[in-house]
Amino acid sequence: MVKHFVVDNSVVMSWCFKDETNNYADIVLNRLTEATAVVPSIWPLEVVNVLLVAERQNRLSESDSIRFITLLSQLPIVVEYERPEMMMKELLALARANNLSSYDASYLDLAMRKGFPIATLDNKLIEAARRIDVPILAA
Repeated sequence: MVKHFVVDNSVVMSWCFKDETNNYADIVLNRLTEATAVVPSIWPLEVVNVLLVAERQNRLSESDSIRFITLLSQLPIVVEYERPEMMMKELLALARANNLSSYDASYLDLAMRKGFPIATLDNKLIEAARRIDVPILAA
């Protein structure tokens, strides 16, 4: 059984919205009973941004957002803040080579450096991970 994996925001935020729930995301959430997820330092910003947009579109109330953040804080998700600024060139190169956003590249970079599989619903990120032999967390 995998003890650590990288989870991207596409999976995490699907837990928030009933209309975005899917089997893979549910399986990943279940895995957190036995494993720890690791996310890059941009993850909290991404979560907050999605929540704010959802509030502005009346998909969530303010209390829904706070409740979701509270639930996330109870999960074994570790934010990795140990990414030296001097590594930005490598992140830029990784994003360019795989036609990814810098945000998606940060998840892929973390999985590569840690040797962890990645859990994502993003097809471009899945393709990039497969190209460079980063395993996708199995369902």
